[in-house]
Amino acid sequence: MGLIMGSLMLIAALCTKAVTPTLRLSDTRPKIILATAIPTKFGDWQEDASQVAAVVNPTTVAELNKIYAETLSRTYVNRQGNRIMLSIAYGTDQRDNLSVHFPEGCYGGQGFAVGQTSQVVLPTVAGSIATSRTVATLNSRVEPITYWVVVGDKAVPNSWEVKKVKLAYALQGMIPDATLMRVSSIGEDIDQGYQLQQAFIDQLLQSMPPDLRDHFSGTSH
Repeated sequence: MGLIMGSLMLIAALCTKAVTPTLRLSDTRPKIILATAIPTKFGDWQEDASQVAAVVNPTTVAELNKIYAETLSRTYVNRQGNRIMLSIAYGTDQRDNLSVHFPEGCYGGQGFAVGQTSQVVLPTVAGSIATSRTVATLNSRVEPITYWVVVGDKAVPNSWEVKKVKLAYALQGMIPDATLMRVSSIGEDIDQGYQLQQAFIDQLLQSMPPDLRDHFSGTSH
């Protein structure tokens, strides 16, 4: 029995070593600076710098610096006075202890009540994006949220899909990077909020050159 157990442990160790990634995908492609990659004005939208505090900070600054190489938080306003909050977090190393944090946990950790999450395929100029939607509430603040994560080159809507893509990269000996894209608005009309967010996302992607559009949409695969 001891010999069998020892053999099984050795096989497990060899398998683990065989799929342990060694090359970071982020090191194989050009660096993206979020502050310059994301325009401050596009389509019907322009940045409202006075409203940046309205964007929910996903976690503490120390934790942000540990997990992400870059983050960006902006509020945009259109001609009708509608506001959209954009939060982007980019991590170069998606091993388990450094994985992106999903909005449900971030909002819940700051006292918001977070509703059920649903998956929605969002049609955009870049192609169809697999996204998630949820609603976070705190007192009178009602915030519908649309988000997705681009792991490597593929957009995924939830943590389970993230794990599947990470495993696929690991089998190739690679550590993927990841970009968390989060768009939200404040208002009790949830459907109107989602429609506004979809228009915002489409115009944002339309304003980008093809390489950046592929990176942030995750539709190049």
